[in-house]
Amino acid sequence: MWRPWGKSPTRIHDTSSSSSSSSSSSPSSLFSCSSFKDIEYLCSSDQPANHHHQPKKTFVVFHRVRLANSLLRAWSSRPHPPAIPEPEQQPDDPKRAPDPVISLPGAEKRIVVYFTSLRVVRSTFEDCRAVRSILRGFRVSIDERDLSMDSGFLGELQQILGQRRLTLPRVFIGGRYVGGADEVRQLHEVGELKKFVEGLPAAEPGVCDACGGFCFVLCDDCSGSHRLYSEKGGFKCCTACNENGLIRCPSCSSPPL
Repeated sequence: MWRPWGKSPTRIHDTSSSSSSSSSSSPSSLFSCSSFKDIEYLCSSDQPANHHHQPKKTFVVFHRVRLANSLLRAWSSRPHPPAIPEPEQQPDDPKRAPDPVISLPGAEKRIVVYFTSLRVVRSTFEDCRAVRSILRGFRVSIDERDLSMDSGFLGELQQILGQRRLTLPRVFIGGRYVGGADEVRQLHEVGELKKFVEGLPAAEPGVCDACGGFCFVLCDDCSGSHRLYSEKGGFKCCTACNENGLIRCPSCSSPPL
């Protein structure tokens, strides 16, 4: 560290050949330096009182600065990887064709709900139950398709939406895709959902006599076991029902796509 200039008790000695009396009387002689040794002595913070110079310290600060500068120059001279250009945002074209409307063939006169009755994921189960409750309040014809009862419903929904990973529920009103739980809740809160269901036939009172409202009945071929036995081939899977040994109710369920 450098010594404070205003508080330094060190006095510069004149080493010239002039007399000490004339030098001490002249103010300029207090700041006269005959060599660089006096400057080094003035800047030194560890100078002893007997004015005997210690061995000169090695100043590494300038070496570090010089090393840092060389590293910066070497880094700046290295080739940088090319910057990835950002995709250009094209302005909206008013003549561009609108997105295709997703529709469900054969469902123009009812509501179709793809849902699950399993409680494995609680949030999904709560969304499905809330959407079914909202739609049932309009008392119109509803076709409820439970994916946990028949895995074929999943293939139908993937084919309609063109997606592999799906969230439930999914709602179609009058054959037109509406959305999931969030969209149905928003439309219901602002009163727009009622306009979507206007004109749909009213739901029939009571439940289906064939299935009791479950939309599935036991397979007549395998009696719900999903297994058939033959003397030649032994046991084999029944092709008339799903993996649960059920078939869609012929009275209240729509045929598969």
